[in-house]
Amino acid sequence: MEELRSRADGPGLMAGYLDSLSLLERLHRLLLDVIKDEFERLGELEINPVQALLLFNVGANEVTAGELKTRGYYQGSNVSYNLKKLVEAGYMHHQRCDIDRRSVRVRLTAKGREMRDNVEALFARHAQGMETQGVISFDAMEEMNHTLRRMERYWSDQIRYIY
Repeated sequence: MEELRSRADGPGLMAGYLDSLSLLERLHRLLLDVIKDEFERLGELEINPVQALLLFNVGANEVTAGELKTRGYYQGSNVSYNLKKLVEAGYMHHQRCDIDRRSVRVRLTAKGREMRDNVEALFARHAQGMETQGVISFDAMEEMNHTLRRMERYWSDQIRYIY
């Protein structure tokens, strides 16, 4: 790893790659902090930011924990634990699948939809603020998303085909 870092100190793709990895980590942590701060402002202290993102990503769908993991949103037991907590707190309904009794399908309750709407409103304010303050243009956002999707595909391919 030390050899990798020393080569990364100089110019080139490696330095940019390591910088991107660091930024992705920091941005994810900052996103969770932003959601936490918003919920504190609203007096919503019953769920954590990861659970709020889970509600946002489920949206109007009815899904299983496996589907959420397959989509790449969450890892293993983490999603099961958070779904269980959201059901217990009244943010989600759960029901066993008729076809596969081992599988449980979940969907948002009215309380869950309200919380999801709060997260969506926060994201909408941020998108508008970034645009009006000139933080990032629509074209720059599109290019960034295109690049991140290519990185995602590359990493997914590495997981599938390297072993």
